[in-house]
Amino acid sequence: ELILEHLPVTLVTRDGQPVTIDFQFPDRTINAQVWEVRVGRVPLYLLDSNVEGNSEYDRLLTSRLYWSDLDRRIMQEVLLGIGGVRMLRALGYNPAVWHMNEGHASFLTLERARELVASGLAFAEAAAKSREQNVFTTHTPVPAGNDEFPLWLIDKYLAIYWSELGLTREEFVDVAKHHHPQGDMYSMPVLALKLSAASNGVSELHGEVSRGMWRFMWPEREEKDVPIGHVTNGVHTANWMARRLNNLLEKYVGADWYQNLDDARIWDKLDEVPDVEFWEVRQHLKRKLAFYMRERVRDRWTQGGFHPVQVVSSGVLINPYALTIGFARRFATYKRASLILSDIERLIDIINRPNMPVQIIFAGKAHPADEPGKQLIQKVYRAVKKAETGGRIVFIEDYDMNLARYLVQGVDVWMNTPRRPLEASGTSGMKAAINGILNFSVLDGWWREAYNGHNGWSIGEDKEYESTEVQDAADAESLYHTLEHEIIPMYYDRDAREISHEWTVRMRNSMKTVIPQFSTRRMVKQYVEKFYAPAVKK
Repeated sequence: ELILEHLPVTLVTRDGQPVTIDFQFPDRTINAQVWEVRVGRVPLYLLDSNVEGNSEYDRLLTSRLYWSDLDRRIMQEVLLGIGGVRMLRALGYNPAVWHMNEGHASFLTLERARELVASGLAFAEAAAKSREQNVFTTHTPVPAGNDEFPLWLIDKYLAIYWSELGLTREEFVDVAKHHHPQGDMYSMPVLALKLSAASNGVSELHGEVSRGMWRFMWPEREEKDVPIGHVTNGVHTANWMARRLNNLLEKYVGADWYQNLDDARIWDKLDEVPDVEFWEVRQHLKRKLAFYMRERVRDRWTQGGFHPVQVVSSGVLINPYALTIGFARRFATYKRASLILSDIERLIDIINRPNMPVQIIFAGKAHPADEPGKQLIQKVYRAVKKAETGGRIVFIEDYDMNLARYLVQGVDVWMNTPRRPLEASGTSGMKAAINGILNFSVLDGWWREAYNGHNGWSIGEDKEYESTEVQDAADAESLYHTLEHEIIPMYYDRDAREISHEWTVRMRNSMKTVIPQFSTRRMVKQYVEKFYAPAVKK
């Protein structure tokens, strides 16, 4: 049970009363209170509709993140975008830059314009003026990830609002209209792109894909001139790096390495780390992962109702000294979790090689509304339960951040198999790489920028295919061939002390590439330089 008193969460009050905001739908007004979460030095504010005066239906609006019900979905986005602006105003904030991550918050562009309309400006002038401080980041090229609403829902929930903007219904719809053969939709990304001065994707390739995807909004321009740039994602290094590895870096790179982590020059000092110390740290982290997995199984077993097949499938037979591959992420179909299962007989032969065993750990969840994703998990689990795998293919249930931390620190190889170019960026491979784990991935998202031929392995080619069937077949063959002829032989090519020196060289190359280039520090610097600072000047 969640006990708020034990968490860094407080209800925001003024004069002893909760701070609240409201939004008027055509048939009722919804109210929300504000919670403040302390995330280090940063306040995170959450809107909560579970307040007296709201209907039971409306009180549940903020009870879950993903509603597949479109009515609740559009209400959530109204509350996030319009309510979010009103909340910040109520708290006394006057941001110089408004950054939307994904289209879910796009209604904030209209609310900021409405504030100026209320002061006497026409909508066109208000939109142009507020646009200069809006930044929009699109995070997915997958159509299902870009929210669009049928126009009848706009009528149902925003019929009062467009008059506050000085617009007719048709003018309001035109601001975000996306034409489809089946009818016009109100597109949240279109709204954000039209009313933001700066827009970007989250990797170089994703920027290219986004320019092609949204080019119809700028029909007079060449695709390369569509105003969508890119800032590649990064990860918070201190949060994901293992303590034992941090100690090693302090010893050889310098006690102040974290203060200078985006300085590529300091990482040449990794060459001073003896192979034996690198290898010992990796073995320690693998043993921690194996112990953690066994303890999870023990806890589940003591609760009862845990079948022996589930025990084996959950990793109780994992060997901390065998080559271990990790695959942990959201089970969306385009991520192709089952690609490595394309030829199950070949895979069984690979994992059961005498003296060179291979283990594969799967973990992840599907979106609650993603039935194909759930079916993908079932397909993986059926393969995991096969006796011929000898317990060397594992699926860990109840995937969460704690399990993710053990995985990105404790496997040897991080595998990622998205169908190029649908992976906008991806960050799990970055978290693994900063811990000395080698990436084995399709050349999509961030890995397309990071891979140099010496810091991991690629799956497939950096090109477009004539069909998904051809692409899947080519990528599967590339995956199997690289495992059989490069990864497995290199890992088990050991000296008398059971150390693979070629492997440790590749580990160093990976860390030199990833730590300085794919940190949140570099990412935030780029946002400031490319988008925030110019917006403030305007």
